[in-house]
Amino acid sequence: MDTAALTSTHPPLHVDLALTGMTCAACAARIEKVLNRLPGVAASVNFASETARVDYTPASTSPDALIKAIEKAGYGAHVKTAASRESEKQLHDAVYQTEFRRFVIAALLTLPFMTQMAAMVMGRHDFLPLWLQCALATPVQFWAGARFYKGAWHALRGGTANMDVLVALGTSMAYGYSAIVMGLQLPLHVYFEASAMVITLVLLGKVLEMRARAKASSAIEELLRLQPKTATVERHGERVEIPVAEIRLQDVFIVHPGDSVPVDGEVLDGESSVDESLLTGESLPVAKRAGARVYAGAINQQGLLRCAATGVGEQTALAAIVRLVEAAQGSKAPIQRLADTISGIFVPVVMALALATFLGWWLIGGNFSTGLINAVAVLVIACPCALGLATPAAIMVGSGMGARAGILMRDAQALESAGKLTTLVLDKTGTLTEGKPAVTDVVVMPGATESELLAAAAALEQGSRHPLALAVVAYARERHITAGNICGFEAIAGKGARGVLDGVTVVLGSPTYATTLGFALPESTVVSHQQAGKTVVFVARADRVLGLIAIADRLRESTPAAIRALRGLGITPLMLTGDNALTAAAIAREAGIAQWEANQLPENKLNKIRYLQSTRQTTGMAGDGVNDAPALAAADVSFAIGGGADVAVQAAGITLMRNDLMGVVDAIRLSRATLAKIRQNLFFAFFYNALGIPLAAAGLLNPMIAGAAMALSSVSVVSNALLLRRWQPLHNLHKP
Repeated sequence: MDTAALTSTHPPLHVDLALTGMTCAACAARIEKVLNRLPGVAASVNFASETARVDYTPASTSPDALIKAIEKAGYGAHVKTAASRESEKQLHDAVYQTEFRRFVIAALLTLPFMTQMAAMVMGRHDFLPLWLQCALATPVQFWAGARFYKGAWHALRGGTANMDVLVALGTSMAYGYSAIVMGLQLPLHVYFEASAMVITLVLLGKVLEMRARAKASSAIEELLRLQPKTATVERHGERVEIPVAEIRLQDVFIVHPGDSVPVDGEVLDGESSVDESLLTGESLPVAKRAGARVYAGAINQQGLLRCAATGVGEQTALAAIVRLVEAAQGSKAPIQRLADTISGIFVPVVMALALATFLGWWLIGGNFSTGLINAVAVLVIACPCALGLATPAAIMVGSGMGARAGILMRDAQALESAGKLTTLVLDKTGTLTEGKPAVTDVVVMPGATESELLAAAAALEQGSRHPLALAVVAYARERHITAGNICGFEAIAGKGARGVLDGVTVVLGSPTYATTLGFALPESTVVSHQQAGKTVVFVARADRVLGLIAIADRLRESTPAAIRALRGLGITPLMLTGDNALTAAAIAREAGIAQWEANQLPENKLNKIRYLQSTRQTTGMAGDGVNDAPALAAADVSFAIGGGADVAVQAAGITLMRNDLMGVVDAIRLSRATLAKIRQNLFFAFFYNALGIPLAAAGLLNPMIAGAAMALSSVSVVSNALLLRRWQPLHNLHKP
């Protein structure tokens, strides 16, 4: 069976794996290579988040086979699930404590060498006897440094080389040479202090790196802490406290003032204000009363709320946010490809350079010991960790900051693309406007009644979730008009709808659609409403027009400021709307948008985006409706307003929890800040190696300085990424 047939019969599945045992970017490259060799597997390994995102064909392999392949390569793995998060955190904490103890003991054993080095500066070279130097260096080399030997063995057995190989080889050369000199009592200098100091400094760097990486990934832990461990529910007429995991759908739960909402729900009784800032980024509390939705993790401010559970476990909005953040943090940005390519060949190249350094100093300069120690310096200073952490560390912090601000990135590619936007296509309804249109005018034609007109309109619109349709249905319901049952319903995309009501054809749609059907509308009435920024729809029954319905949707208060901010970022806003030209012109004028196009069908929006892309413009799309899904999917990066349709959210690269265009501006700003950190980190990593290796080869860096520089390089990259935590969304910056 060919691959295409296999894929079509067995669609790929996805699994996230938590990895253990990686020590540098070369390890990540090794695991990725091992996984991608398996049939039907497409894998991406992230060194910073210690995860592998794998798409696999179930007929070809399985999660167990993936894990076995990783273990065979010398690393550990298990399937990442919601239930495993706590155990993973405990494992990371235990590993950190072990590494910290290892470093402390190594540092205490290495401390006497500091006095030895001080004595050497003052001209004394016999401050510590050789036997004592050997006694101090041996446990550091073979106990504290055992992790490097183990990692090097696994890497070499798998046919590759990593940082552990460099450290183990370099320190073993210095220690072995010194042991031979001491054993044979040769009149040469020993380098016990170099091997011990290098291992101790590398361990220090690893400890600091682990702490910094924990801070970089703290966003998920902060989100998980929002959900309480227990909840008060009504059972058999009594209120009892149970673990949140035991809540089931439709259970009635109580949220007291000051408590966090345990699961998603709908308010049955009570009134209060709820703080949803850590879920949506919206700083103002949201009023809640009967019928309102509440979300797990939100904090109840004052009143008591009685709610029915509508989403529990992995079905809550909070769980969905955590999944999105984990996916974004575990994904790779396109900018990382160069670093991955270099990391894959970096260690073998460094080993060749170290050998060339040793031979050059020994054979050409005639100095064996100097050549050896300079080769050790080359091996030690050339660690690919900083290169491997440069991009993912910034992505982890950037996506975490986005989650706090209600900006959810689907993957790192969306985060990177947002920063490169030149044109942003905007839908009107629900994006520029509030998305809560209301009927303002009903114009009844002679021979018809308002009840007849509204009954026909509500019957056609009752199955739609479009904001304009909801406005018509709500208006009819307020006037106690019952919508009939439609037969043979047909939606005409971008134009209207038709069907059969009580045996007679009824039609609803735009004035342009009325013209194509041969219906005559009162033009002056239509134009006057459209010039006021209202949307006009006609309603017809059989061969006569029943009347017109005018619907208005207010511009969001923040829209003009968001449009100005987009221009300030060098991005051209372009409004594409299915509405008529007069209404579009009125909205564009109020919003401050210079470029707009009206009467746009879904395929027109899609074609416009493709045209802009053909002119080499990086094009984004912001929308919230079902009609926007094709354009959202085609854009270089897409933004879905959080209150929009599920299909729009699924098609978008970035989801905005706040129903506010300013969220798009913040997403672009965050993307650009993250890209700036990535570029800085890559520069630091490349510059560090480009400068450090030649200096070490030239004998201008001793192994201790090289070890310190190598240890601090990874820490500096992650610390630079952590500066992104200073970033704030614009609505926070503008608070009094």
